[in-house]
Amino acid sequence: MKRYILVPLLLQAAALFAQKSPADYVNPFIGTDFHGHTYPGATVPFGMVQLSPDTRLSGWDGCSGYHYTDNVIYGFSHTHLSGTGVADYCDILIAPVVGKNPIFDAKEYSSTFRKETEVAKAGYYTVFLDKFKIKAELTATPRVGFHRYTYSKASKPALVIDLAHRDKVLESWIKVSGKNEIAGYRRSSSWATNQKIYFVARFSEPFIDGPRFTDESGEMTTINNDDGSLEVHGTKLKAWVKFPRLRNKTLLVKVGISFVSEEGALKNLEQEAPGWSFESVVDAARNLWNNELSKIKVDGGTTEQLTTFYTALYHAMIVPNVFSDVDGYYRAMDDNIYQANGFTPYTVFSLWDTYRAWHPLMTIIDTKRTADYINTFLSHYRHGGLLPVWELAANETNCMIGYHSVSVIADAWLKGIRGFDAEYAFQAMKHSANQNARGLFQYKRYGFIPGDMEHESVSKTLEYAYDDWCIAQMAKGLGRNDDYRTFIKRAQSYKNLFDPETHLMRPRINGGFKIDFNPAEVDQNFTEANSWQYSFYVPHDIQGLINLHGGKEMLEAKLDELFNAPSELAGRNQADITGLIGQYAHGNEPSHHMAYLYNYVGKPWKTQKLVKKIMNEMYTHKPDGIIGNEDCGQMSAWYIMSAMGFYPVCPGSTQYVIGSPMFPKIDIKLENGKHFIIIADSVSDKNIYIKSVTLNGTPISRSWIDHSEITNGGELRFVMDSVQSTSWGVNGDDLPVSSVNDYPIVLAPFIQADKKAFTDSIVVTVNSIQPEAKLFYSVEPIDKPVSQPQWMQGNRLLLTDSKKVRAFAILPDGQTSPIVEGVFRKVKSVANVQLKSEYSSLYTAGGALGLVDGVRGSKNFRLGGWQGYQGQDFEAIIDLGEMKPITQLSAGFLQDASPWIMMPRQVSFSISSDGASFKDVGTVRSDIPDNQMESTIKEFAVSVNAVARYVKVFAKSFGPLPAWHESAGKPSWLFIDEITIK
Repeated sequence: MKRYILVPLLLQAAALFAQKSPADYVNPFIGTDFHGHTYPGATVPFGMVQLSPDTRLSGWDGCSGYHYTDNVIYGFSHTHLSGTGVADYCDILIAPVVGKNPIFDAKEYSSTFRKETEVAKAGYYTVFLDKFKIKAELTATPRVGFHRYTYSKASKPALVIDLAHRDKVLESWIKVSGKNEIAGYRRSSSWATNQKIYFVARFSEPFIDGPRFTDESGEMTTINNDDGSLEVHGTKLKAWVKFPRLRNKTLLVKVGISFVSEEGALKNLEQEAPGWSFESVVDAARNLWNNELSKIKVDGGTTEQLTTFYTALYHAMIVPNVFSDVDGYYRAMDDNIYQANGFTPYTVFSLWDTYRAWHPLMTIIDTKRTADYINTFLSHYRHGGLLPVWELAANETNCMIGYHSVSVIADAWLKGIRGFDAEYAFQAMKHSANQNARGLFQYKRYGFIPGDMEHESVSKTLEYAYDDWCIAQMAKGLGRNDDYRTFIKRAQSYKNLFDPETHLMRPRINGGFKIDFNPAEVDQNFTEANSWQYSFYVPHDIQGLINLHGGKEMLEAKLDELFNAPSELAGRNQADITGLIGQYAHGNEPSHHMAYLYNYVGKPWKTQKLVKKIMNEMYTHKPDGIIGNEDCGQMSAWYIMSAMGFYPVCPGSTQYVIGSPMFPKIDIKLENGKHFIIIADSVSDKNIYIKSVTLNGTPISRSWIDHSEITNGGELRFVMDSVQSTSWGVNGDDLPVSSVNDYPIVLAPFIQADKKAFTDSIVVTVNSIQPEAKLFYSVEPIDKPVSQPQWMQGNRLLLTDSKKVRAFAILPDGQTSPIVEGVFRKVKSVANVQLKSEYSSLYTAGGALGLVDGVRGSKNFRLGGWQGYQGQDFEAIIDLGEMKPITQLSAGFLQDASPWIMMPRQVSFSISSDGASFKDVGTVRSDIPDNQMESTIKEFAVSVNAVARYVKVFAKSFGPLPAWHESAGKPSWLFIDEITIK
C-alpha cells in the first residue's frame, strides 16, 4: 500500500522544491527601457548602495546612468537614482581593465557588451565585458558594494577608479593606506548641489603597480601623511591600479560607502562585509529580498503577471535609502553630523510623486519605516528649517511643488502610526504652509495664485489646497480648532480656479481667467501637465467638485470626456506626459487617482474597466514595461495597490477606493502578526467587473474599505464577472466620502475682458460662480494707490483710459472674499501693431499690443510677460497713426540659456511714411555671451532724427542652440517685450 502513496508524495515534494520565491520573479531590467529611468544593478531593500553599470554619461534617458538600448559600459558605480527625471549620483566608478600601462580616458576603459551575457536578479548583476574579456559580477549589503571580476587571462589585471565620472566635482581625494586598500572622498554639485560621499575599497589582492593618478584639471596635489599613507587631491581625479597574476583569475573588491566620514565607510565595510565570500553576500541579499517581498504573497496569475507584480514591489523597496552608518551617525540638512536617536535616517524623498500611493502603501506593509521617514522629515525641519520638498543626500533640491511631507505625516498619524512627536510634526507642517515663497504669499492673499505672479500657478494652488486639508485633519485630531478653521478654509482655494464656462481648472491672469484657453495645452501654468490633467485634482473634496460641476452626472460626463478626448497635446513638449488614454496621462503622477473617481459618482464599473486596462497595457514584464518615469516607486505603487483591488485616492483619509483586483488571491502579511487576505473568485482577463463583495463573510455594497479593516486582518472576497453590475456600489451610502463641509468660503470674483491693452475703449465684467454673492468694484489709477476706494455694486463697466479695476464679493451672511485686481492699459501712441512672425501660444505677452503697452516682462519668463518665437526671426511693423518725429527706437529681449531662450544675433530698425518702402536707421548686435546662464534683459536701441509713421523692427534669431548646450542643435527661442518709440 505504501508504494502507491510514495509516488504522489514525491511529486508533491518536487513541486514544493521547485516553487519559486518572490525574489525569483524580480526582473530589474523592467523600466530600464523607454522613459522608466531605472537601473538593473545590485542593491538590497532600502540600501545605501546601488551598485550598477553606467552606460550613459548624460541625457534625460540617462538619469539613472543606464539605458537598456546601450551597448557600452563605462564601469560600475555605487549610487543610483531609480526612475527620477533629473540626473545625479553614479558616484565612485570602478572599471575593470587589462594591461600593463595606465589608462584614464573613459573611451579607453569602457567596454562593449552583449545583451545575452547580461543577467540581473534581486541583489545580483553580471555582464561580460567584451573589450577586456572580463566577467563582472556585482552584489551588495546595505552599505557595501561587492564586486567579483573574473579575467579570461590571469595576467595584467587592473582597475580604474574614476571620481570625476558624470557630474561636477567640487573637491575630491584618494588615500592609499596599504597595498590592498584605498579610501576616498568626493564632493560634487549636480541636482544635489553639495553632495558628500566617502568610501573605503579593499581588494582581495595587493597592488603591484600604482595607484597611479591623473587629474585633468591640472591642479592635483599630493600629501604624505604622518601615518605613512599617500593622499592625492584634485577635482577631476582618477586612479589606476594593477594587480599580480590572479589565482583562479578572480579579483574581489569590497567598497564601503558613507555620507558621513571615511571612518564611517570603514565601519560599514568591516561590519557588513568582513569576509571574502561573494556567494554568501549574494545569498544574504537574496534572503533580504525574499523577507521583504514576502510581505505580499500572490497566488495565481501568469508568470508574466507575477514578474510584473514582484518587480513593482522590488522597485517600491529600493527607495528611499538608508542614510546613516552602522553606528547611527548621519549628515543632516545643516551639513553637520549627528547620531540618530530612536530612528533610522533615510534619503531620496521624491515626495511630489510618492505621497500619492507609495507612502500609503507603506502605511500598510511597513509602519516601522514609515515612522523612520517622518522622523527623518523632522530632522530636516530641526536642522534645515523646513520639511523636505525633494530631498537628496542632505540637499534640498526644491524640485517639484507642494509641501507634501505634510500629507505623509497626516496620513500616517490618522491611520494610527505613532513613533514620532506629533506636536512637533504639526509645528513643522504649519511652518511649511506659512512660507511666502513659491507662490504662497499670493495664495494666502487672493485664495489662489495668479498665473502672472507665479509660474505653475494652477498646479501649485490645487496642491497647496490639498496639503492644507491634510494640515486641517491633523489639527482637528490634535484639538487645534483655530488651526483647523484656518486650514480647512484654505483647503477650499481650488474653487477659485474652477471655470464655469469650460468646467475645468483654468489659470487666473490679470484678475480673470486666461484668454485663449486650450485645456490640452501644456504651458507654464501647470506642472508637467495641462488643464485636463489637473482639473480633477481635488482629492480631499470630490463632493465639492461634484457641486461645482452641477451634480454627479455632470462630473461623470466630464470624466468621460477626459478619457475619450483626442490624445494630442498642445504647447510645450513634455516628455513626462506619456501613457495617454484620451487626455489622462498615466506616465505622470497628476493623473494617477482619476480612474477611481467614477466610484464617487456611483459608476464603479467604469473604474473597474479603466484600472484593469491600465494595469494590463501600461505595466509589463519587459524592459519597457513602465509607461513613464518610475519616480522612486510611485509608478510601481500604483500598480501594487491597484492589483490588490483598492487605491488611496486621498491620502490623509483612511478610505481606500475599490477598483478591480488582478490576482485570485493576495495575502498581506501585517506587522502586527495578522493577515489581510484578498480573494477574487473567477477573476480572469474577461471577468474584470465586480459582481459582489464580502468582508469577513459579511456582504458589503460600498465601493471602499477602511484602513482599520485592513490592519485588523481578515478576508476581502470579490466575486468577479464579465458583465458590469449596475447594483453594486451605486447608492449614496455605498460611495466613498471626500468632502469639505465646515467653514465654506466666499470665492474671489473674476474680472474679465477680452484683452489687457486697448486703443479705444474696453468692456470689463465682474463675475462670480456663487449666484448669491453681491459684487463690488472700484476703478483706480494704475500707479497711484487710493486710500479710500469708491466701491460700486455691479458687474459691468466701460473703460476709456488706463485703469486698475479691483473687485470683491460679499455673501448674505456678511462674509467677504479677497480683493482681486486687473490692470487695463490704453495704448495712445500706437494705432496698430502688425506681426509678420507667429508667436507661440505659450508666450503671448497679451498679443500684438502687449509689445507696446509700456510694461516690460520680468526675468521670470514663465509669468507670461514675454512674447516668444521659436526657430524663427521676429518682424513687426508698428503704425503710429500719423507722421511723428522720432528720436529713439528700442526693443527689449531676454536671454535665459538653460530653457533655450537666447538673445537675437542682431536687431535692425527701419522707418517708413507709407508702410511699404522702409529706410534702415540702425542695427545693434548682441554683446551678451551665449553661455551666460543668468537670466538677462538687454535693450537694443538706436538714436534717430527723423519723421515717420511706420516703424519696422527685425530681430535675427540666434538659430540652433550651440554645441556646448545640453540640447545642442535644437531650435532656440527668441523672447521680446517691449518696443519703445520716442
